[in-house]
Amino acid sequence: MNAATIAEQTLQNHIRNNSYPGRGLVVGRMANGADWLIVYFIMGRSRNSRNRRFAFDGDRLWTEPVDPAAVEDPSLIIYDAMLEAGGRQLVSNGDQTRTLFDGLRAGLSFSEALASREREPDAPNFTPRITAMIDFNTPEGAISLSILKASRCDTALTDRMTYRPANPPAGLGYGLTTYMGDGNPLPGFTGDPLLLPLAGGARDVLDTYWNALNEENRVSLAIKQIDVTGRCTGIFVRNRHDN
Repeated sequence: MNAATIAEQTLQNHIRNNSYPGRGLVVGRMANGADWLIVYFIMGRSRNSRNRRFAFDGDRLWTEPVDPAAVEDPSLIIYDAMLEAGGRQLVSNGDQTRTLFDGLRAGLSFSEALASREREPDAPNFTPRITAMIDFNTPEGAISLSILKASRCDTALTDRMTYRPANPPAGLGYGLTTYMGDGNPLPGFTGDPLLLPLAGGARDVLDTYWNALNEENRVSLAIKQIDVTGRCTGIFVRNRHDN
């Protein structure tokens, strides 16, 4: 079975046939073989989680409340989701995006910058923190991914996994989600980063993932397109509250 077939099957099984993979990110190569793409989506089951949307300006993408008066707890739902730091494009599912940004600018490595963070404190789910970076300060570009999740031995502790996969072929990317599916408590993500498709142009990828996400639980989806120099050439957003 080739990589493209595996990626399509993973999209089908882990995203399209899954009512709640939670928040998710994908980083990889655009189908044109030159540009790169970052995908980030958020889902929500509660009123507080669904009361948000994506906004962007330049390289920066963030979450904001749709109705500020209805926000119950902003600490885990309002944050910068995508930033650029010295030729490195960043994405994460929480305010660790800013932690990574500050750490890289201070001279820390990807793993060092995230060393101060833990899994989210939302017991009993202990949602994993998922983060990715594309570093364009290398000739070919380099992907790093991280997941910080509650230890299976003691949920007060955090297991830290960092991945540096070889660059994928055109039209494919590596992804992480916060959950394996719905449940109570929610089952945290397990296993290695997922191989996922990035077929077509940025808007095609936007349509593919938006249509794959559960209609009841999807909240927002963003695609960032990046050229070979690391420059953002466009951000494309879809919000349920914009419909």
